[in-house]
Amino acid sequence: MTDLRADPVAELANELRTAVGRASRRIRAERGAAGLSDPQFTVLAWLDVRGPMTPGQLAEAERIQPPSMTRTVNGLVELGLVRKDEHPSDGRQVVVSLTPAGAAEVRETRHRRDVWLTGLLAAMTEAERAQLAAAVTLLHRVAAS
Repeated sequence: MTDLRADPVAELANELRTAVGRASRRIRAERGAAGLSDPQFTVLAWLDVRGPMTPGQLAEAERIQPPSMTRTVNGLVELGLVRKDEHPSDGRQVVVSLTPAGAAEVRETRHRRDVWLTGLLAAMTEAERAQLAAAVTLLHRVAAS
């Protein structure tokens, strides 16, 4: 095992992992009125970005097992946030899509998160915001790898 104090790159990796994880959890704490779990909101977000998807496609996108995704989708159906329709070419499958209430929940949650983060950034100095702006480019590169 590498001694992090002896390896500055490994130490930075540890600090970055910790900071990104905590920041992500803090941002996700800002939720819409439905108070959805993270997996539930993630399904709505996928459907908002990509449009209707099968539960299998959603499971693959989230890298989870299909039975877990089926449970999540069924819970969202019960809440009236998504609907399941027959697949147009495969009678064994269904297609999941957002309802108007689901789309509203996505907008509200994103708005709350943006308002919280904007307030935090507004309280920072111009130099701090510039550092974060530079870091965003690098974080996109990390996320895409």
